[in-house]
This record gives sequence, C-alpha cells and structure tokens, in this order.
Amino acid sequence: MRDWVRNLLAPHVSERVAGAPPSVSGASSFFLWWDLPYGERVVEASVTLEVARRPELDRLVSFAIQGAFVRPSGGSCHLGLQHDPRFPDRSAINWEGYDAGGSALTASESALPSVIEETATRDYAWRQAVPYKLTIERGDERANETYPWFGAVTNLQSGERVVVRELVNASRYMRAPVMYIESYAPCDGPGFEARWTNATSVNLGGVVRAVRSMSVDYQPHAAGGCTNTNTAVEGDAFVQRAGQMRVTKSGTTLRID
Repeated sequence: MRDWVRNLLAPHVSERVAGAPPSVSGASSFFLWWDLPYGERVVEASVTLEVARRPELDRLVSFAIQGAFVRPSGGSCHLGLQHDPRFPDRSAINWEGYDAGGSALTASESALPSVIEETATRDYAWRQAVPYKLTIERGDERANETYPWFGAVTNLQSGERVVVRELVNASRYMRAPVMYIESYAPCDGPGFEARWTNATSVNLGGVVRAVRSMSVDYQPHAAGGCTNTNTAVEGDAFVQRAGQMRVTKSGTTLRID
C-alpha cells in the first residue's frame, strides 16, 4: 500500500511493529471501555469471550475483563483466560484483585489446580474458537461488612460453569468495566484475535444493561505499546486483533447496532 494511502487511513503516530514492547512491564495492551451511565454502580459484569485465533508462540497473552472497586477499599479486579506457556496446552485462567495500595486481596483457595502453585492463576483447558462467558459478581454482605466477589467462567459449548475462587473486599460495587488484551509477545509475533459479545452489567438497583457501545484505547507508543493492534465491530462482536494495521483510533466509540 502506498504511504500516502496508509497515512490517510491510519492514526498519525510513530510505529512500533517489531521487537519486544519496551514498556516497564514488557507488555503491550489494548482496551475496550464499557459505555455505561456516568457513575453507574455495578455489582455484576459479564461478557462472552471467544479467542478466534490464539497466539502461536510461547509468550504470555491475557484476555480479560476488569473492574475498579470503590470506597472504602478501592482497588481493582480482573478475570481472564490466559495463553500461558507454563501451563498444560498453554491454557490457564486468572482471577485476581488488589486493594488501593496494590496488595492482593484476601481470597479463598481455588478448587482448580495450578501447575505453578500460583494462587491467582489456575489450570483451565480453554480452546480456540469456543465461547466462554466471564462473570464478575458480588455476593451478599457479611457480618464484618465485607463482600465476597466471585470470578466465574462458563464454557458455553458444554454448559459447564466454574467459580475460580472468591475475593474479599469492603466495596459494595465496582465501576468502569473494561475488556483488555495484555500481550508479552513481540510486536511482530504471530497475530491473534479475540471476539467479545453479550457484554452485560447489573447495577446496585438490579437494573440489567446490555452494553452495546464501547470506547477504544491502546497503550501509547510512548509507553511501549505495539502499534499494529486494532479494534473493530463485526456483526454482533467487538473484535480485537494483533498483527494488523491500525485503522481505529484511540478514543473512537464503537457501537453494535
């Protein structure tokens, strides 16, 4: 493609399309922020993830949903499938949360095994092109004024639902759900693709919302992000790809009709 055509279609940023991401963490990430009413207080968030093409290399890549806890505890939590070469078939699931100071939240022991004895990351044999429903949900308040927060995954092909474990936090709700991919692969590594559908939130009042509008964001080039990642809407799915020319700019709002 001629340079002037490419520049017309793509954002005007410096390129990083080869080599390892030089970020502090060594990873490059891109995001889909849920378009919810301002200040929405969420007690449950779920989305269906299908890794339509998984990374064909031995580097960690995470496909996750995250929420931000609010006062009094603050912090955040994230739940996702991981392409992780340390696990059988490079397949794992991660459910972790942190308080405002960055310390890991108190959590129950997971019923899932872990070959690396990692409390937050467990063996889970997920497969390419199979849809999985990821759910973060709050339980009932306990006597000590804390809440259990559960991370669960449902294989929508088999119907099997697994609760990874529970986290304990004093926050009654969370805000700002976001899906993201975090990749430790080189920018010129094999491409991969995630398809996200049926994003749904439940607020503190029990109102259920189908989230059909999302805001695109990428890790900036200055912060070490790869620039050959892109996000688009295809049919009823929000699609994130690595190894593709970027045509959707950061800050763009995408909507499923």
